[in-house]
Amino acid sequence: MTPGRIIFLNGTSSSGKSSIARELLNVLEDGVFFHLAVDGFNAMRTKRELGAAELDIALRRTRMGFHRSIAAMAEVGNDVVVDHVLSEPWRLLDCLTVLRPEDVLFVGVHCPLDELARRERSRGDRPPGLAAHQYELVHGHGDYDLECDTSTASPRACANFTVPFALASRLQAGTGRGVGAGPDIDGGLNPASSIFRLL
Repeated sequence: MTPGRIIFLNGTSSSGKSSIARELLNVLEDGVFFHLAVDGFNAMRTKRELGAAELDIALRRTRMGFHRSIAAMAEVGNDVVVDHVLSEPWRLLDCLTVLRPEDVLFVGVHCPLDELARRERSRGDRPPGLAAHQYELVHGHGDYDLECDTSTASPRACANFTVPFALASRLQAGTGRGVGAGPDIDGGLNPASSIFRLL
């Protein structure tokens, strides 16, 4: 059985990951893609109030289960668009442990801090300052296959930009190389290949 492809979108809260993921499901015609979002997993948790220590444990288990759900979906041939916030180093390390590097197209979703703050205020369903807290953490590893800036490109444009590389990753499946270093949406080259390729 051929494993599914994983388009892994990483960015802060309010950066536009979910909007890009929805557009990808509309424009990707090669295969059947599923949108797996970490927020969706969080929303399934019990609604009773948890103490700080209990919440920390629950959140870590949630993230670990989320990563393994991605792996399980892809392992049996499902194509997946992942919407995640890698704001703690262990989350990325865990993904590197459970996901096959050759199946992952790693996409950095960027947005300037002032625009993130504006979106956060506008949507009203996020704690104030959440994106600012995540801003320096989420992209700390530095390496992507592709990068886009949602302050200068629409979700549809970001999705359309991603599609050829998602298809290329299928052509190179099984080589251990994936698509390697790729351009950003402004046409410049990302000089480093994705951290998923460095294993």
